[in-house]
Amino acid sequence: MTSLWNSVTKKTTNFSSLKGNIKADIVIIGAGMAGILTAYLLQKKGYSCVILEAEKIGEGQTHHTTAKLTVQHGLIYQKLLDLFSLELGRQYYEANLLGLKKYQEIIQDKKIDCDFTQCPSFLYSLKNAELLEKEFAAAQQLGIDAFLTTDTELPFPIAQALTFNNQAHFNPLKFLYALADDLKIYEHSKVVAVDDNEVITETGKVRAQQIVFACHYPFINIPGYYFARLHQERSYVLAVKNAIKFQGIYLGIDADGLSFRSYKDFLLIGGGSHRTGENSAGGKYRILEETVHKYWPQASIISSWSAQDCISIDGLPYIGQFASSKPNWYVATGFNKWGMTTSMVAAMLISELIQNGKSPYEEVFSPQRFAVSASAKSLIKDVGQSVKGLSRRFLEPPRAMVENLPCGHGGIVEVEGEKVGVYKDDQGQIFVISPKCPHLGCQLEWNPDEKSWDCPCHGSRFDYFGNLIDNPAQENLLVKNYQY
Repeated sequence: MTSLWNSVTKKTTNFSSLKGNIKADIVIIGAGMAGILTAYLLQKKGYSCVILEAEKIGEGQTHHTTAKLTVQHGLIYQKLLDLFSLELGRQYYEANLLGLKKYQEIIQDKKIDCDFTQCPSFLYSLKNAELLEKEFAAAQQLGIDAFLTTDTELPFPIAQALTFNNQAHFNPLKFLYALADDLKIYEHSKVVAVDDNEVITETGKVRAQQIVFACHYPFINIPGYYFARLHQERSYVLAVKNAIKFQGIYLGIDADGLSFRSYKDFLLIGGGSHRTGENSAGGKYRILEETVHKYWPQASIISSWSAQDCISIDGLPYIGQFASSKPNWYVATGFNKWGMTTSMVAAMLISELIQNGKSPYEEVFSPQRFAVSASAKSLIKDVGQSVKGLSRRFLEPPRAMVENLPCGHGGIVEVEGEKVGVYKDDQGQIFVISPKCPHLGCQLEWNPDEKSWDCPCHGSRFDYFGNLIDNPAQENLLVKNYQY
């Protein structure tokens, strides 16, 4: 499953892998949008930066985005005012507004052709106008250019929509590749360990004064304890032709709400969000396909893909010092499905902290924060999910025998008295893995939409061969060689 961005962006990269030991002022782990932007801004400030990427640049979460650039991050502002303060709400808004403007500045200065387009952004609901009215009231308190309406481009009636003016969308890979040309990047250089001021790969080391973790989900468990403060969610996207061309970007706030945006002749429709590891029934792409056929029967599906997002326990990103015991480590994670705008915020904030030791926006994003009222419920849920995932390995019986597993399906089965994960392809060939996640040992679950093994505790993912797809796990699964 290939994203639209890979299909329409022809340029590829060919950076060498790290071999040997080198030094730099700053080493950045991860060459997605957050890592590339952080290196770009720090290099502009005069720092020497090295970026280490496990695969190729932009091929983690960046090429799975719908690439909306907006300060409208769901129902965030009413939450900020209710659980935190007007001051922190203003910090969050102003930081994201500056991030949006910074994209425009860089695109203009470097003359980047990335299809950057200004547009309005809409939150909409089919049934709950009250929530949007409360969010509008919060936006007014913060001075945001917003208004309520029921007049939209959507092909179905709505109860209410909240509009923010002067937002944008773009092609993320065109932008990323343009910045990467001037940076020192090593691809296929997976980090296997970090020791104080040294970052270690399988073929070399980088010694630096500061280290930035921009690798989506921090893979170092201690210090920081991010595994106890984050979970991951998946969502699904179709790109279609011969459908409506939206001028704005849209997100439904209802439980089954959909996302819409246009790119040239394509419509991107997204939805089906769920916690990673909790999609045993499948059918997420089918729901999107049915929506397309219902409203645009003449449309054709060009590509389909899915995205994975880190979700913090209080709904705000963790950007800043990695842990109090590691003053030279920095982190950017928990973007809560708004990775494009927040990547720029992370780059600006971390570069300011490294240069000046402070930032006017550090408090609201600080990884050292912990607001009990905002976080307790989510923390209890996340810890409970981890306990549940661990106990599955020891308590649950295998769910099916291999012979009962239909072709094209996967599941936990018993083979020779052992609980294993089995996928049977359409030809009946069997692929067997250990269902124990190598991160912290939770039992994996089969995702029929992606044909992958997903961890419900912390979101690691693996293909049916056992190869790692998404972190925080750093190793492939154990493969079982049973004969049938």
